[in-house]
Amino acid sequence: MSFLSDTTAPAHPALLDAMARANAGAEASYGNDAISARVKARLREIFSTDLELVFTVSGTASNALALSVLCPGDSAVLCHDEAHIHRDERGAPEFFTGGAKLIPLKGDHARLDAETLAAALEEWPDDFVHTTPPAVLSLSNLTESGTAYDVERVSTLAGMARARGLAVHMDGARFANALAGLKCDPADLTWRAGVDVLSLGATKGGALAAEAVILFPSVMDRLGALKVRQKRAGHMLPKMRYVAAQFEAWLENGRWLELAAHANAMAARLAKGLAGVEGVTLAHPVDGNEVFANLPQTVQDRLEAAGIGVYQWTDGSFRLVTNWQTRAEDVDHLVNAARG
Repeated sequence: MSFLSDTTAPAHPALLDAMARANAGAEASYGNDAISARVKARLREIFSTDLELVFTVSGTASNALALSVLCPGDSAVLCHDEAHIHRDERGAPEFFTGGAKLIPLKGDHARLDAETLAAALEEWPDDFVHTTPPAVLSLSNLTESGTAYDVERVSTLAGMARARGLAVHMDGARFANALAGLKCDPADLTWRAGVDVLSLGATKGGALAAEAVILFPSVMDRLGALKVRQKRAGHMLPKMRYVAAQFEAWLENGRWLELAAHANAMAARLAKGLAGVEGVTLAHPVDGNEVFANLPQTVQDRLEAAGIGVYQWTDGSFRLVTNWQTRAEDVDHLVNAARG
C-alpha cells in the first residue's frame, strides 16, 4: 500500500492486454501504425475538433517538446512557481527551447489568478530590449497542489494571454483527474477556453508509459517542427504502436475517466477521514486524487510505525496520492493508523 505517488501504481491490466494484442505481426514504424491512427481519430472525437499529436513516454518530454514549438529561445514562459516545468524537470524546458526563460508566479493553491497574470504581463513588456518577453502561458491541470482550474478560470487566463499574443500550454499529467472532478467537456477545458497545446498524460492514470502532445487547430501547423524535435529528443520510438495501444485501451469506453473518478473518490474519502483526526488539517482543496495534509509529529510517527510512507511537500504539508487501484480499505487503514 503506497500513497507516495500515482506513479507507484501498476499498469492497468486492460492496457497491458492491449500491448500484448499489439504484439502480433508487422506494423509501420515511428507512429505511422494503424493503432496510432485510431487513437488520433478517437481523440478528435473526444475533443470535438481536428488535432495533431505525437506520443512520448514521459511527462517531462511532453512538456519540454510542447514548449519548444511555442516559445523561442529568447522569450519566456509564464508559469506558477510550483509548476512541474519549473520545479521538477531539471531544466528540460529551457534545454529543449534553446534557452527560453521560465518566469514563476505566485498564487494560492498553485493556481494563478487574473490579477497576478495581469501584473506579470505589465512587468515583462514586449518592447523593452533588456527584458525577456513572455511568449507562452503554461497552466497545470491538476495543479501541483492537487487543485483544478475550472473552465471559467482557464478561459479568463488564456484570454488575457492570447490578447497579448502569448500561446497557451496546459500540463495535463493529471488532466483526466481534473476532468473527472469538474465533470465538464474536454473541449471546454482546453481549446474552446483558449488552450493551444495539451500535454496529455496517461501514465499516472493507469498506463505503463504513455504520454501525448496534442496540438489543437490554432497551432497544428507546428506539427512538422514538433516531429523534428521529437526525433532529436529520442522520443520518436520505432515501435510506437505499443505506446498507442496503451492510449487506445485507456480511452476505450471512457475508461480513462472511470479510473480517474475512482482515484478522485478515494482521495475524497481520505480527505474526509483525515479531517476527523485530531491535529490534522488540509493544506489545499481536494479537487482530484491528491490530498495535502498538515500532520502533527504524533500522526507522522503512527503512519511510519504502520509502514505507510508519505511524502513531505515543499510547503511543509504531506502529500498523499490515490490511484486507479486504491481500495477503500487501504484508505480506511491509513486513517485508522493516523488516529492511533
